Amino acid sequence: MPSFKIDLSTAVVFVATAPEPKMVNKKTGERAVDRETGADMSTVGLLVSDEGEGNLYQVTVPETGLPEGLQPGTPVAVTGLKARDWEKEFNGQKRHGISFRAVAVTPLGA
Repeated sequence: MPSFKIDLSTAVVFVATAPEPKMVNKKTGERAVDRETGADMSTVGLLVSDEGEGNLYQVTVPETGLPEGLQPGTPVAVTGLKARDWEKEFNGQKRHGISFRAVAVTPLGA
């Protein structure tokens, strides 16, 4: 499925939740891995505020694109944010949504 770039040039972005490992299977502890680079993936909550509206996004980022110690409230720059729609069948029910992925999340002033 195609992905779409998200323009954050006029937005203010803050870390809402600290990065956590993205799991493929929580029962076995299997981590999600970037298919192209082999890097472990993490998920970070980002609060994006633009034009008077704020949204919370759970964004998947390779660990190589996340600095140590990102804490909630930290203002950040986001590189390469894209949205992709998805659809899967879980236990006989079709589900769909939008996933977000970025190349890197960097604290401002770093």
